[in-house]
Parts: sequence; C-alpha cells; structure tokens
Amino acid sequence: MELPLVVGVDGSESGMRAVDWATDEAALRGVPLRLVYASLWERYEGAALADGLGSPSEQVIADDIVEAAAQRAHRRHADVKVSTDVLPEEPAPALLREGNEASALVLGSRGRSGIAELLLGSVTLAVAARAYCPVIVLRGSQDNRAAAGGRRIVLAVGEEPDESAAVRFAFGEARARGCAVEAVRAWRRPAHEALGHPLSSRGAARPHEERATELLEAALSGAPPDVELRRRAVEGPARKVLLDASATADLLVVGARRHPGHSGLQLGRVARAMLHHSACPVAVVPHRG
Repeated sequence: MELPLVVGVDGSESGMRAVDWATDEAALRGVPLRLVYASLWERYEGAALADGLGSPSEQVIADDIVEAAAQRAHRRHADVKVSTDVLPEEPAPALLREGNEASALVLGSRGRSGIAELLLGSVTLAVAARAYCPVIVLRGSQDNRAAAGGRRIVLAVGEEPDESAAVRFAFGEARARGCAVEAVRAWRRPAHEALGHPLSSRGAARPHEERATELLEAALSGAPPDVELRRRAVEGPARKVLLDASATADLLVVGARRHPGHSGLQLGRVARAMLHHSACPVAVVPHRG
C-alpha cells in the first residue's frame, strides 16, 4: 500500500499553497493525499464549553479548514484520493507522528501567525529539523504547481558519504517530472591561500576543486541512466551557491543527519538557510548518522 503524502493545513495562504503543490505532487507520484489540521483547541476552549455549546468554535474552524482544503485538492485533481483529519494536539508532535506513516510531509513556510515571507514558521522548522521522512517546505514566489518538466531539481551535495537518501529522492522527483537533476557541490579555499599572486592562487585552488568533483562523483555513482544529470562544482559559500541555484529550480533537495534518541533540532546551517531564504520549494531528506 502506497504511503500518503501528508499536508499540514491551518487555513493560511501559505498552507493552501502547500495543498495545491502537494495535490500536484500526489498526482505525479500516484499516491493518496492526507490533509491534517492539529491544534490544542480543547485545552484553551475547555470541556465545559464543548458540553454547553456543542462543538467549540476552534473545532468548527478546523473542520471548515480541512473541508475547504479537501475541496480545493479535488478541484485540482479529481483522481487523487484525499482523506482528512483534525487532531486536538500540538501541531509539531502531531505532524512528526504523521510523518512516520507518510511518503513525505508538505508544509507551508509559515502559518497564520507568520509576519514575513522571509521568516520560517516555528512549527515548520521544528518538523523539518526532526522528521524521519522527507519534509517539503513551500518556499519562493513561484506558482503553486509541482513542475511537470522543463527545468530541474537541484541536489545539494555535502560532505557525508551516507547522504544517499537525498540523492535517491532527487532522482525520484526528477523522474516523476521528466526533468534533469543538477548536483551542486560548493567549495572554498582557506583564506590564507587566496591572498597570494593570482597565478599561484589558481594553482592552490585546484586541490579544493578536485575534492569537490570527487565528492560529486561519489555521491552520484549510483545515478539511474534514465535521468539527465548535470554536475557543478562551484567556488563560493554553500549558502550563496545554493540560493543562487534555487532561483531557477523546481525543487532544492538537501540532506539532514538524524541521530536516534536526540530530541533537539537536527538541521545543519546550510539546510536551515535554505528553508529560510530559498527561492523555490525545499525538500529536507533525513539520513541516519
């Protein structure tokens, strides 16, 4: 049985963009779509109010939100199987649990309390930094449609040899869209090596560029033959290199190491920067480390 694509909905514009994108994604993948609203409305509105007045107002709002999201998904792709649920729980723990039975979690970049597009919502950050399934965060100002082809998936290649989950995810997404994967590895020279004569400086840079190329080749050694692959070793800070690449990408894929038993945020600096500032949707793909 195919695991569903789970979307966290809250009635915000960002959340509805996530519904649109995830509906297209579910149609591409041929998987069910599950729409989840989570809130502790019972704690704040009280059981007495529930008994005296019927359904609490927040529950009514929640039911309306998931119903509106389901109708929106159905209008977009009538053939996608859609289910909904309203959970009286804290959003982050509820979504993390949902992720245990999901092919991926899809979230807006910020919720109803968000104050700026450049800022990442606290729930989204908490889920992206802890989930054991891929988490796709709808960044950027592009339209809401999961690309049907024509551009590319950008894969950030890091230092870790065991980031194969992110590599597999990127190729799976590219295959579904019929587009290319552009694997990017940023590299930099130590500051003291960049201060000499330009000719000697270029020579000193060669080992660092070669190391970046080696990492690309190692990461992509199992690349499937049916997906177009491009490799780029780019000098510069990883944050800037990847943000520049995101400007014309359909999706940016980054890996995130997970340490079993660790309860804190498990998200590297580069991945966090992408979640805050990428110009396209970002997929955070966990791997055990």
